[in-house]
Parts: sequence; C-alpha cells; structure tokens
Amino acid sequence: MSRIRHVRGSRLATAGAAVTGTAALLAAALSPTAGAADRPTRAEAIEDAETVLADRAAELGLTSAQETKVRDVIVDQDGTRHVRYDRTYRQLPVLGGDFVLHLNPDGSYRGTDRATRSALSPTGVTPKVSAPRAADLAAGLLRAAHLGETLKKLTAKPRLVVDALHGAPKLAWQTDAVAHDELGNPVGRTVLTDATTGARIDVWDTLESASGDGESLYGGTVPLETTKSGATYQLKDATRGGTYTGDAENKTDQCLLTICLTRAPATLFKDADNHWGTGRTTDRATAAVDAQYGTDVTWDYYKNVHGRSGIAGDGKGSYNRVHYGKDYNNAFWDDTCFCMTYGDGDGKQLGPLVSLDVAGHEMSHGVTSKTAALTYSGEPGGLNEATSDIFGTLVEFYADNAKDPGDWLIGEKVVRSGLGREALRFMDKPSRDGESADCWSEEVADLDVHYSSGVGNHFAYLLAEGSGRKTINGVTHTSPTCDGSTVQGIGRAKLGKIWYRALTVHMTSSTDYAGARTATLNAAKDLYGADSTEHKAVAAAWNAVNVS
Repeated sequence: MSRIRHVRGSRLATAGAAVTGTAALLAAALSPTAGAADRPTRAEAIEDAETVLADRAAELGLTSAQETKVRDVIVDQDGTRHVRYDRTYRQLPVLGGDFVLHLNPDGSYRGTDRATRSALSPTGVTPKVSAPRAADLAAGLLRAAHLGETLKKLTAKPRLVVDALHGAPKLAWQTDAVAHDELGNPVGRTVLTDATTGARIDVWDTLESASGDGESLYGGTVPLETTKSGATYQLKDATRGGTYTGDAENKTDQCLLTICLTRAPATLFKDADNHWGTGRTTDRATAAVDAQYGTDVTWDYYKNVHGRSGIAGDGKGSYNRVHYGKDYNNAFWDDTCFCMTYGDGDGKQLGPLVSLDVAGHEMSHGVTSKTAALTYSGEPGGLNEATSDIFGTLVEFYADNAKDPGDWLIGEKVVRSGLGREALRFMDKPSRDGESADCWSEEVADLDVHYSSGVGNHFAYLLAEGSGRKTINGVTHTSPTCDGSTVQGIGRAKLGKIWYRALTVHMTSSTDYAGARTATLNAAKDLYGADSTEHKAVAAAWNAVNVS
C-alpha cells in the first residue's frame, strides 16, 4: 500500500560542511535510574539531530540536493536518542534512503544505521520511459497475477522515485496498480520500473495481508470499553485513543491509488444494553467484538510491554472495519485509512479473520510502517511479515485467554477444513505449510513474503522456546535446527524486547536477514550487554537458521 507521511523536514547543509562533534561514547545498557524529567523531549531530540546532520552532512552522504523528514523518534531512559529519517532527492522520494541517527545522552553523534551507503547521484531526474508506459507495464503484471479473472476498475498511476534499494541509485517509476476482482474485493501490485530502460526492477503485493463485555467468535466472553451516547452505547474506546469498530456492510473501497473516491463504510456498532454479540456469525456484532477485543489487547501489549502508545506512538487510535467484501479470505492493514479491515472468509477455507493473532499481526504492520518501514518485497518483505507474525503471536500469549491460549501457530482459529491444514503458518517449523522456508538460502529472497517470513519466524521461535519437541498450552511444537545444533530459549518476553528494539532503533527499509542478525545482536547488546546470555542466544538462534 502507499504510505503517505506528513512530517517535519529540514533543508540540509551543503556537502563539505565541517565535520565536528565529540567522539561517540561507548554503548551502554539502558539506565533504569534516569527519570522522565531528565530525558529530552521529541522536539529537543530532533533539534540536536538536525545540528548533527548539518555538521556531518558530507560524512553521511547528504547534499544540498537532498531533504530529510523525521519519521520516528525513540528516546531511551538514559537520554540516548534515535531519530529516524526519510530522504528525498531533488524532491523525489528515495526508496532505501532512510536512516536512523543515534545520539549520545549529551546530544553528540553516536552513529547511524543506513538503508544504503551508496551515494545518491543518479544521472538525472528526467525519465526516458513515459509514465503511461510504466502504468501499462504495471497493469499487465497485475492482470498476469490474476489470470483467468476479469478485473474491474483497474487503475495505475506511476510516481517518479529514486531507487536505492536495488544496487546503484537510479531513477524509477513506482506504480501502484489496483483493481477489484470478480467478487468486488480489492487486489493490487506495486511495480518498480527502471525509468531509463523500462526494465522491471521489483514487484510486490500492495496490501500487507494475513491470508488469513461481548460474546466473541474465538475468545469467549471478553471485556470491552465502550462509549455512552444518549440511550445507546457505541463500540468506541476512549481509553485507547478512540479506537472503534464499524460495519463495512460487505462493501469495498473504490480507490484510485491513494485517492479513494468512496470507501466501504465503517458504520459504528451500537447497542442498547452494552452486552455485545452472541458468539455466533448470525449476529453481525459478534465479529465486531473479536475485532475490538483484538485491538484492545494489541494496544495494551505495545503500551504495557514496550511503552508505545498506539500504532504511531502518538496516543491516537485506529479503527476496524468488519464484514468487508464478499466471502473475502483476507484481512489487511491500510496506512491510507489508518485502519484494520477484516473479511468474513468464504466459510470453506477460512472463517471470519478476526482472531487475536490476526488482529495483532495487522496492527503490527502499522507499527512497522511507522518505524523501520521494511520494504514489502524480497528479504525485507519477509522480515516485515515475520515481524507481524512475531508480535501477533506475542499478543496472543499476552492476552492469556483460556478460549484462545497462546501458541506458535498463525490463524489457527480462522482456518476451516477446506484449507487442508490446521493453521495458516507454523513458526516452530515453517515448512509445515508446504511453502515456507525453515532455513535461509539465496533462494529465500525470491519467495512470496508470507513464505520467506519463515526464516524470521523460525529464528523467533528458537530464541524464545529453544529447539526440540515440547507442548505449549496443549499444542505440540517441534523445532529442529538447520545446522543440527541445540538452542536454549530465553523466553518470549526477551524475544519481544529484542525484536522491538531492533525494529524501532536499528532496522531500516532495506534490512535483509543478515542485517536483521546485526540489528537484533545490537538490540541484545543495548538491553543486556555484549557478553550476556541473551546476546549469545541471539547469535545461536540465527546460526540455527543458517543466517551468519
């Protein structure tokens, strides 16, 4: 999907600016003693970061042709700051131009994590391939992905970008081709085309998806925070940023790329007695109960475990749409509406896709988009999906719901007999789904992102639970290693802390599996120390999935 951010930017100093600043201090474990009053504010962190950027422009490869925009800010307890930037080149977005600037507690330069270290100096910003030609190529690829189907309302509008994700930076067309299938459900592909030669650079799915007190479908009777309005109650939670759930009425969005002419509604659910749903699909409020409950638990997980208030970290809630489309076997997060959308499934392969782990998965796509923004293609795309599977699973464990106890299966509640297996994905041994990779190899980058995610999922399971056979909440898990080693797990809580730290502080849009190893090792060092058991366990778990 297209991600549009409205964030503060600054014109950079010209190349050749003096390189100043103190030498970076030795990395230290996070200090629990520093109080919130001693920590710099977001604005102060950005101000110090922009001073460092101006001083170190040449060293960081920044020129007067470029602009930076702040995407995210993390301030540690000890005052260490991590400011994440996107870049433009001559006002064109740079894919892979993002970087994280790390500052010491005194505001001096510590280091950077950069999606690319290549110099941003494409030969020019005038394309030789026309926009209509790029649109035709993207539309053709979308049709090819849906052979035998009649696609309706197909649109494709290219935008010029500088591609720094695939080798030397080059001018490219990024085209989001979108349409509706024969049932009226949305389909889409993003196509990256060399603007000089017309060659296809990359292509990926547009929608980040999971192929998939109220009485819920899957969690039994669950608590809900609602809003009183006159004589009725609304399924809207003021304690969690105003998050709410609405009925899409089996309609779909009618969009021209990022501009939607009409959207499926999100008609707010209302109730007379504040007891919602019946636990049966015949009551349309039942799926809404699951969606709202999943949102609540995911919000609480990120806030209580990681100190993150809402998906964007700004305390603002998103919203849910249930009953989207007709027999729609999918759920997806969409940045353009800042919302989660859930289909009802076809009843044969999948039921309503509103289970806890799916909700956690989809909201975590939103967290990723506001932090590392892992490109939804190749190994970064696999890591994007793995991130959502990891946090979706940790949300399920966090909920501690007796009707839906935690396990390392993805979507086990939503599958039906027609799918032919007991879950969508299996994190202990990903290849159990018949497609996913247990171990890294050069071929992993060519897999669909839902299958290349297997390497990250397998790593996460091994880091948390260890190798071998065990039963967790009544579910048998078996996790062999790729190198024949025995891995000792360090627990789910530490996995979550390490992966969140890596995602929000060290990963960038181009992070691949080798980069994820480095990012998680750095995160473990930040949290527990370079010689810690946790740091060694991270290395052992990556070794066990052939990432060295």
